[in-house]
Amino acid sequence: MNTERTNLPRVVGSELPAAAMPAADEDLSSPGISIVQVIGIVRAHLRRSLIALLALLVASGLLIKLLPHSYVATATLIVNHADNNPLAAPVFPGGLEATFIPTQIELIQSPAVLQPVIDQLHLMSDPEWGGSFKGPPAALRESILTRLSGSLNVAQGNQSDLLYIAVSAKHPDEAARIANAVAGQYLKLSRERIDQPAVQSAELYSKELEDLRQKTIEAQEQVTAFRQQHGMIDLTPGNGDEAETTLNDLDQRLLAAENQERSVQAQLQAQAWGIAPANGDLAGNLATEQTELAKMRETLGPRHPQVLALESQIAATRKAIAAGLSSQLDDARKLVTQYSAAVQVQRQLVLTHRHVQDEGTKLVLELESAEATYKRALDGYSQIQFASTDKANDVSMVSSAVPPVKAEKPNKTKLFFIASILSFGLAFGIPFVYELLIDRRLRCRDDMERHFGIPVLAQFGAMQTRDARA
Repeated sequence: MNTERTNLPRVVGSELPAAAMPAADEDLSSPGISIVQVIGIVRAHLRRSLIALLALLVASGLLIKLLPHSYVATATLIVNHADNNPLAAPVFPGGLEATFIPTQIELIQSPAVLQPVIDQLHLMSDPEWGGSFKGPPAALRESILTRLSGSLNVAQGNQSDLLYIAVSAKHPDEAARIANAVAGQYLKLSRERIDQPAVQSAELYSKELEDLRQKTIEAQEQVTAFRQQHGMIDLTPGNGDEAETTLNDLDQRLLAAENQERSVQAQLQAQAWGIAPANGDLAGNLATEQTELAKMRETLGPRHPQVLALESQIAATRKAIAAGLSSQLDDARKLVTQYSAAVQVQRQLVLTHRHVQDEGTKLVLELESAEATYKRALDGYSQIQFASTDKANDVSMVSSAVPPVKAEKPNKTKLFFIASILSFGLAFGIPFVYELLIDRRLRCRDDMERHFGIPVLAQFGAMQTRDARA
């Protein structure tokens, strides 16, 4: 079999005879492709493969050479957990320390930080960022925001409180400028988040302090006006209250008059029952006369003229005593009536005075409360003012980004190595695909034995053509 002829026969199934082929041995009909076949295909297309490999390597080298550089600048921040403004809300409410740094990383990459950076660096008017964009400004801003977010990488240090803000750009200065702008805007937002509530609290405290001052002044003016209106200097209940003292005196006198009235009534009742009064001149005369009458009745008899005259005298005395007691009862009743009216008038005066005094006491209590509240607020005002001016730094800058000296991406050596492997695979793989799937040729004995099951008895070397022999 000649293996060096240029015009080799092709393996075409339609040209094979229709008669059944003799059964081939197992070693002659093994499937797949052998090393000899691979070498035959490579040798047949070696020149074209080498030319293609060289062309691919040159093209890959030129493309890799023309790839733009990517410079990465990094700004470093540190998280200070304990440095907080005392008037602001705590940074870690309820044990959320583990989520603080991930939250800060997400905040740095959010539009709340990146949108102001776009405006600060005027990226919308920068030809490098939006010069060729065609569309409304909102779409341009969204496009720049997406691109800026893609070029930004925020990472936490290895088991540390450091935050690294890395920005990749085509130029070193631009990468450092954007990284520092992102870090500065984040620090500004973080400080506003902590300091602004403290400043607002101080402003609110100042306003409340002024309101307390005005309330204290108004309460003092009300107390002064009340004293002038009612002519009362001391508004404390029970101090120098003459009206109440007079009322107590009148109550005592009324009680004495009522006791006298009851005593006279008792004497009248006793007089009516025939009991002699206990005291008085007439009562003494009556007792003497009654004693003499008893003696005269024993000696002279009940019908003696002297006895009858003495009985008439006793009746007159009783009548005089009854008249005197009636007069005393009338006087006592008049006195009770007068004292009762005086007590009622004085009690109404005391009640009115007490009502006025109670109103004044309320004003005094309001004044004292306003003064105490204003004093406490005034004592804490200096501390509030000092705390509001103390700027908290829960996150601070460690080092600003500087323009990098060399590009970080792309790694051209690595890319060229990968391109070389791909070029080799394409240069030598395409001929195999073409040979096996499109234009199969008979190039060695294995092609006859494996595909047709025909044993090859001998294989000749290169045969010269007739023109060559001549």
